[in-house]
Amino acid sequence: MKKILFVFLLICLALGTAYAHPPKDIEISYDPATKILTATILHDTNNPLGHYIEKVDIGLNGQEIIEQKISRQENINSQEVNYYISDTNPEDKLSVEGYCSISGKLRKEIVVK
Repeated sequence: MKKILFVFLLICLALGTAYAHPPKDIEISYDPATKILTATILHDTNNPLGHYIEKVDIGLNGQEIIEQKISRQENINSQEVNYYISDTNPEDKLSVEGYCSISGKLRKEIVVK
């Protein structure tokens, strides 16, 4: 009986991670006039309460300046975040890194115009 339970638990674990995946893409924009960074993290899920974007890190020129933890994904396709970032200059690099609550992460960056 213990062997059957053990095999069942292994199968459940394998199926749970089979559906886990990192974000598919991150769309980033920054408006120098308003100083607002907008990022849409594309991450398909059928369970935004259990499999979601759980954390977003924002970087400026390679240094992390914002870390936001998120408790659920806003919809089944993506998570959008907006931040006011006042201390940018032309040619600065802004990065966005999104973390899946189960497995994987993705990082993208843009250059401030």
